[in-house]
Amino acid sequence: MAIYLTKESKVLVQGMTGGEGMKHTRRMLAAGTDVVGGVNPRKAGQTVDFDDRAVPVFGTVAEGMAVTGADVTVVFVPPAFAKAAVLEAADAGIGLAVVITEGIPVHDSVAFTSYARTKGTRIIGPNCPGLITPGQSNAGIIPADITKPGRIGLVSKSGTLTYQLMYELRDIGFSTCVGIGGDPVVGTSHIDCLAAFQEDPDTELVVLIGEIGGDAEERAAAYIREHVTKPVVGYIAGFTAPEGRTMGHAGAIVSGSAGTARAKQAALEAVGVRVGSTPTESARLVLELLKAGG
Repeated sequence: MAIYLTKESKVLVQGMTGGEGMKHTRRMLAAGTDVVGGVNPRKAGQTVDFDDRAVPVFGTVAEGMAVTGADVTVVFVPPAFAKAAVLEAADAGIGLAVVITEGIPVHDSVAFTSYARTKGTRIIGPNCPGLITPGQSNAGIIPADITKPGRIGLVSKSGTLTYQLMYELRDIGFSTCVGIGGDPVVGTSHIDCLAAFQEDPDTELVVLIGEIGGDAEERAAAYIREHVTKPVVGYIAGFTAPEGRTMGHAGAIVSGSAGTARAKQAALEAVGVRVGSTPTESARLVLELLKAGG
């Protein structure tokens, strides 16, 4: 089992013929992802050879879905064109759109995330590494060779910390790892992923990675208190961040004590989440909990 992405997922890549699209499509195919087509109106009708697989290019998402049965799209489109690309995917009725692009204006993200909800399209991102169900499918830029299938679910704002926890817990492995992105507006939240992992029978424990700024982690803590029965281990990036300075991701805006790593840690620990002071300590807490639970 997994959440959002399985070996049955059929994936389109919007922007597949660009430099980043080509590179990561090749990596996704190598990870076993069923990439069934690219989308580029200017190159419709062409095919692109990736080692032993020729992938067709379609003029629109709707055409690609009609021909291939695709239910996922990965967006490698420049920021100025990302909104139009996601709106097109939502209008076509695709189930999942993974928006890798960073630097998208916030008002564009507000527009396409809210519109996608009305169309029943789940957005992962923007400004995210995507998601991976190890051994089954990989939609985005997460390295596929640093972990294996297993029983941990992971949801993270940070791409690099996603990779670090995947590697440190590689001997246990993961059901699905979701990088939700660190922008102020994202399509899928910690809470969405917690709910999905709670329902997934093969996820035994959830790792939640947050970061300074905003209140997403505090809201996740309130949700965990009411709805999550599985153990959760957390880590908050930014314990050493200097006060009064905006850090890293666009969402990492701290006001007074609100949004600090300590405040988020306290909120999570108040509902029973064990929070490590470093990623390595969080990995150790996961191992302790899994060992204690058998």
